[in-house]
Amino acid sequence: MSRAGGGRLLALSLLVLLCCLSSCHGAKNRNRMYSLASRMSRQIFLMSSSAVYGYEYLQHAEKDMIEYFRKNNVYRVLFIPYALKNHEAYTEKVGSVLRRWGFECEGIHRKPNPVQAINEAQAIYIGGGNTFLLLKTLYDNNLIEPIRERVMNHHIPYIGSSAGTNVATRSIQTTNDMPIIYPPSFDGLRLVPFNINPHYLDPEEGGKHKGETREERISQFHELNDAPVLGLREGCTMVVDGEKATLIGSYGARLFRKGREPEELKIGADVSFLLEGN
Repeated sequence: MSRAGGGRLLALSLLVLLCCLSSCHGAKNRNRMYSLASRMSRQIFLMSSSAVYGYEYLQHAEKDMIEYFRKNNVYRVLFIPYALKNHEAYTEKVGSVLRRWGFECEGIHRKPNPVQAINEAQAIYIGGGNTFLLLKTLYDNNLIEPIRERVMNHHIPYIGSSAGTNVATRSIQTTNDMPIIYPPSFDGLRLVPFNINPHYLDPEEGGKHKGETREERISQFHELNDAPVLGLREGCTMVVDGEKATLIGSYGARLFRKGREPEELKIGADVSFLLEGN
């Protein structure tokens, strides 16, 4: 049996156990068991970027994305283009790549009922652009809780790139984007309990730029916040398979935790400890 199949079987066993316990335990224990079973089956694929130097659009992640879709029996992807204003053009750009790989792609903007579209989706993919615009549109369409419910409790695969990765975390407070519009909250989908900084850049050696580095900006975030921040370099992806989180791709990441020195993380690193508390 594959690792994915074994994980789903274990999750199913836990849910069966939950049903058995429901007659003799309170709601608090039942909810705890259900939450555990849900987390053990979640499938999340968070890219720093969809465009990487030296590759065509999404090409850097082609092998990993195809494997991810096939492992989760996905043949149709619901794409959410809300991070850019031209939804049709954006969906076609992504869809042309996915169709070439053998997968169908539908834009949520074409659906008369966005919540129903989420509830019927085989996989949810949110692309990059402006994080503030994206999050506000998700709130405007009442999609925050439906997406979280589908991913966390119904094991629907989630794919994010750039802004789509930002909104998957606890908040968008570590985005690089300009606040061109104001969402009702900075709270994200909370699919993972920490923050991510996509497109993380190391200081240029010998560079003349005197503005804040990414590291300095994240340090400023930690002056007022405690959440860890994972700086994903372009070409790096974090994959969550149940309770396990791993870095894949071409370039590593940098982990920032309040009161601690930054930690360099290589491709293949197990970062499951970041999922604690979710």
